[in-house]
Order: sequence, then structure tokens, then C-alpha cells
Amino acid sequence: MKTLFHNRYDAGHKLAQRLLWQLPETTLAGAVALGLPRGGVPIAYQVATQLGCPLDVFLVRKLGAPGQPELALGAIASGDMCVMNDDIVARLQVSDADIEAVIARERQELARRESYYRGTQAALELHDQTILLIDDGLATGASMHAALTALKQHQPAQVVVAVPVAPADTCEVLEPHADVVICMDTPEPFGGVGRWYQHFEQTTDDEVTRLLAAARV
Repeated sequence: MKTLFHNRYDAGHKLAQRLLWQLPETTLAGAVALGLPRGGVPIAYQVATQLGCPLDVFLVRKLGAPGQPELALGAIASGDMCVMNDDIVARLQVSDADIEAVIARERQELARRESYYRGTQAALELHDQTILLIDDGLATGASMHAALTALKQHQPAQVVVAVPVAPADTCEVLEPHADVVICMDTPEPFGGVGRWYQHFEQTTDDEVTRLLAAARV
């Protein structure tokens, strides 16, 4: 099987080139790059560096199914937003009590990361800004959907979803919820985001904080 990217930094470099090619200068001028932690931050760092725009994180947590943590029941995001994948919940017959337990656990982790990543650093202003919302790839799209829903509270000028790889049908589902959706590669059969990276080690909290600090220099 042929991979598409060496690692997240390679994917971020290629995604930045795609954005420069596909989007007009007026869209990119004054844009803010938001990475979905943790894996989306190295991608967003490369994009922010090459486009010369500020970098921040937008926190989203997948709600993993009991016993099947890689399968998303939905996701939560900053701003106390929650988006559920009703089809998967119904298919697995997950109880309300189990769902609430997963939500409570992930909200605690989201709050921990928010504090750890930013410290005393204030979040970037998003109102009336062009937002480049970036992850290392999409599977079900639940996390990105939650992020898009939460971003509406900030009333950005426009939101561009940008990812290196995703299934075509997931990208199509997101199109009504963003101004632009850029899925650079849509291979089939998909089989998971990590399949398309030669190196797909988990991004650490320390790497996220290091990249955020480097982007502020």
C-alpha cells in the first residue's frame, strides 16, 4: 500500500501549498490557523508558518463508544458544545447513562488540555476572522462537525475546513457546515487516517505546547 505523506509535517507542508493554490489571497489575508489537538496541530503549524498567519488550538474530544474507543459516538468541543452521531448510537444501542459517563470523562480531559496548552496565554480572537480549521485527517467527521458547531458562537467571517486526507463522503457531509471544505486526498477504500501516513505516532501534549510557543515567537 502506498502512503501519501511521510509524517504530519510533510502533510502540513503539502496542505499549505494546496491552500495557496486553491484559495484567493483575499481569503488567506488575515486568516487564523486552528489545529484540532493533538494530531492537527503539527499540520496547522506548517500551514501557519508557510502562510504567515497566527496559530492556535481549538479543542475537540471524540466520544468513543464503550469497548470500541476508536468508534465515535460523537464529539464535544470548547464552548460546551456536543454533537452526537445518532446512527452509531442507535446501532450500538448505547444507554443514556453510558453516553453521559463518556461525555463527563471527555469534558474533564478537554478542560485539562485547555489549561495545559495555553497556560496564561489568551485564545486568539476569532470574531469576524477567516478561520482555517485543520486536522490530520477525517474518518467519520464527528470531531470536525463539533468544532464547526462550536465555532459559530464566535461569529467568524468564514470557515475553511482543511485536511490532508479523508473519505469523500465525509467531506461532502461537512460541506453545508463550512464555507469551504478542502480534503486534499480522498482515497478509496479509506481504512483510517493513519493508513496514509508512513509515520503516524501520537502527537504529545509537549509537542503541542512547543509548536504553539514557536508560532508566537
